[in-house]
Parts: sequence; C-alpha cells; structure tokens
Amino acid sequence: MTLPDESSRLITEETGSQRLIGYTLEVGHPDGGGRCRLIVDERHVNRQNILHGGIATLLLDNACAVSASLTVDDTGRQPFTTLSLNVNFLAAGHRGGVTAIGRVTGGGRKIIFASAELFHDNGTLIATASGVFKRAPAPPAGSGEAASA
Repeated sequence: MTLPDESSRLITEETGSQRLIGYTLEVGHPDGGGRCRLIVDERHVNRQNILHGGIATLLLDNACAVSASLTVDDTGRQPFTTLSLNVNFLAAGHRGGVTAIGRVTGGGRKIIFASAELFHDNGTLIATASGVFKRAPAPPAGSGEAASA
C-alpha cells in the first residue's frame, strides 16, 4: 500500500456522505490515482464488530470515482456516476485506519473503467472492487454541490 505523500491534496466534508461517515478523499498522488481514507470506529462496524460491508463498498466506490475524475480534472471534483461496481471481500476490516486506493484501468472521455483496493493500515487487504463510471455534468457554479461517487 502506498501512503499519501506531502504533495497530496485532501477533499474533506464536501458531501453529505463525507460529513456523515467521516471519510476524506486524497488527490495529487504521483501515480494519478485517488485515495479514500477512513478511521474506522464504533460508528462504522456491524454486529460482528468489523467494518460494515456497505461502508467498505462506499470507500472503494469513492476511490474509483475520484480516480476517474482525475482523468479530466486535477482537483478530483468533476463528478462521475457509478454505472456498475463489483466488490470482493477478502478479510475482515477492523477499527483503525483504512485506505481505498483507486486507479483507472481503461475507458475514454465519458466512460471510465476503474478498480480499487481497500487496505487496513497494518497492510491487510480487506476488499477489492472494479467498476464502470460515467462522466456527469459539473454542478452549476456557486450551487454548493460537489462531486460524488
């Protein structure tokens, strides 16, 4: 897993889901991919006291979508809509830091193929995803709306 370097830029509290769940998006990595980071606490676990699969999926989806956005906007704020997303769960996610690392695997100007891997800070690979994302119209200037997965 590659951790963010000093040239990274953070997108925080831009959407309702970010404010509710507490994840951040990281852009500006030399590899061109986006990251979605969360510190897992009691709000993010299921009845088994492990990371809820829906939240893991959200992190993977956002890492893919922000990576797609970076193909047309170096701020990572151009919205992309998820057309399909396939997720494979490989290990339990535990409390502490987790990071989904996204990358673009193909596509063109409007349709992008992307994948992501979700790692715990201890190096455990928790889940992987691959999906198809469509470029969405940018929100009107000054609307307060932001990019979302």
